Amino acid sequence: MLDEVERWLSRRSWAAADRPLDQLMAAKREKRGTSVSVVLPALNEEETVGEIVSVIRRELMAPLGVPLVDELVVIDSGSTDRTAEVAAAAGARVVHRDAILPRIPALPGKGEVLWRSLLVTSGDIVCFVDADLKEFSADFVSGIVGPLLTDPGVAFVKAMYDRPLGDAAGQGGRVTELVARPLLNLHWPQLAGFVQPLGGEYAARRSLLEQLPFPVGYGVELGLLVDALHTVGLDALAQVDVGVRKHRHQDGQALGRMAASIYRTAQLRLSRGHLVRPVLTQFERGEQGFEPRTHAVDTEERPPMGQISEYAERRVA
Repeated sequence: MLDEVERWLSRRSWAAADRPLDQLMAAKREKRGTSVSVVLPALNEEETVGEIVSVIRRELMAPLGVPLVDELVVIDSGSTDRTAEVAAAAGARVVHRDAILPRIPALPGKGEVLWRSLLVTSGDIVCFVDADLKEFSADFVSGIVGPLLTDPGVAFVKAMYDRPLGDAAGQGGRVTELVARPLLNLHWPQLAGFVQPLGGEYAARRSLLEQLPFPVGYGVELGLLVDALHTVGLDALAQVDVGVRKHRHQDGQALGRMAASIYRTAQLRLSRGHLVRPVLTQFERGEQGFEPRTHAVDTEERPPMGQISEYAERRVA
């Protein structure tokens, strides 16, 4: 298995600089009609979402930049700040999560937003980018879209990067190192070569995404990666080095809840059985000592979008 991972790394890992913009645009022109959508899931990200939108529009969209990206959509999942206003002012199309597929009441969670975004975007290639990135570079988009435009054998591309934690280089991604990487190495060793398996920046062909179930919460990245492996095979998966990812970091208890969701997502894919106790109890010191706080672990998944009647009708139209 180690030899297989090493072969994959040598064939399916690149740097963003390996495919300059002029090469990507030439490839896109050759594939007439191929379009690219960028989706930013956003919840209370007024401080960062505007700059991300501005960079993408200025560097990757016509008329100011090159027309690599055809559509830029921010999905607001219930922000209580000015996220929607800031994103719209910067030039994004903003859609509220609850306005998409109202027949199915929305559940809280990032995966829910990504799943619903397929109904309000049209690109043949869909690129997801987290809305809390700081010092954002357009390489986060062009880098991961590149292999999908230049290699017909690639269907799913993850970004890889350094994740500093404060002044400590490479110390971010604590849930990745403590939970996701051990799970993948033990149970899906073919995926051991992914540097950032939980990273929120990845691109895929719509034809693949519409076949995959979407965990509604934090398990969505691991779930999509594992299901993509089983759907299209390792050689159709790739990763691209885009440099450094800076973003806000969660506190330890939020990371615990994230870890539980990710473990649950892996457990479901391993056994497809029933969870014994889909809740997580944590502790906070209060007036009477340590007090328990119990949180539900995400247990919902959305079916492949291709099975949703509204989506099928929209595709026909």
